[in-house]
Amino acid sequence: MQPASDGARVVAERMSAAALAWIETLTDEQRDVGVWAGPHPDAERDAERRRWFYTPTDHGGLTLHQQRPAQQRRAMALLGTGTSRAGYVSAATVMGLENVLDHTEDFTIMFGRERGRDPGMYYLRVFGDPAGTAPWGWRFGGHHVSVSHLVVDGAVVASTPSFLGADPASSTLLGSLLRPLAGSEDFARTLMRSLATPLAERALLLPKAPGDIVGANRTTLSEGDRVLSLVDIWRAPFDDPVQQAGLQKTSDAVDDGANLSEDEHAVLALTAAPKGVPAAELDPEQRELLRQLLSTYLDRVPEEISVIGRYAEEAALDAVHFAWAGGVVPGEPHYYRLQGPRLLIEWDNTQRNVNHAHAAWRDPEADFGLDVLAAHTAAHHS
Repeated sequence: MQPASDGARVVAERMSAAALAWIETLTDEQRDVGVWAGPHPDAERDAERRRWFYTPTDHGGLTLHQQRPAQQRRAMALLGTGTSRAGYVSAATVMGLENVLDHTEDFTIMFGRERGRDPGMYYLRVFGDPAGTAPWGWRFGGHHVSVSHLVVDGAVVASTPSFLGADPASSTLLGSLLRPLAGSEDFARTLMRSLATPLAERALLLPKAPGDIVGANRTTLSEGDRVLSLVDIWRAPFDDPVQQAGLQKTSDAVDDGANLSEDEHAVLALTAAPKGVPAAELDPEQRELLRQLLSTYLDRVPEEISVIGRYAEEAALDAVHFAWAGGVVPGEPHYYRLQGPRLLIEWDNTQRNVNHAHAAWRDPEADFGLDVLAAHTAAHHS
């Protein structure tokens, strides 16, 4: 393991203080739901920490609804320690979009609960003891938000998977538009449209886009992973067969809309070897666009633990590949992927008439800090 940076320790201290401040307000009943066993290298024992979602399903933990206002405030303060200012505002805006989405759907979606589109259905769970010396972590998530951090030896060592989405991706305001993920969409489209024909042809994987990000909410990513159906990205089926049938209908509509053949699924499948065009072949202006695009993902976390700085090095940027699928005109279904060493970024905007965006940042080699957790255990318990 590489030595932890001072910044990673400073952020861990903030997280610990905020997590303890939240935990101390919990009743015994709340604590049973909100605080679980610490991270562990054994996959079965650590299974719950390694589960994550971005659909409006049960993310696991104590919902904001299950907390008093003062507890909610402390929960949001913990979220703030794991996000930059821009990341926090983006996440809070996405949470607020649940009210907009409810209005869009005429307040009819229920998902088997009292309210389907619900800004109170965001979950927080702490794993382990933030005051102790053993590894600990926490997860905050709900529809279109997933934040996860792991602390080992007093330093933040992992902050992925990280997910933000927006539905609607674009909403009318009085005199303007609300687009929480505009940068992630616009920088990428500008980059794709700037490519000369030979590069554009290599960057374009398919002229049509998948219905979702390819990696979905898998714990680990593997060679050949393909798009999952919506019904597979939920914690469990609904008890109510009518609700389950409704979800299946929506899932089938997404798959039918993408209309991918087996060969096309194979083209879009995840592979260890990056697809698309390497940044080494981009001109200086395009490389700067790529850096700006990367920052819309990597700067979700506090500056002290962001890895955006590594891409100031030309060699590191050279290794990042850019791939696109779908149309390049605004309003056309589209998808893109950024891939390089310890990096996989996926964007998809195809659903709800191309007004429903998903944006995921992964570290395929070290999501959930599994590499550091295993090394820590071997060093301290061998």
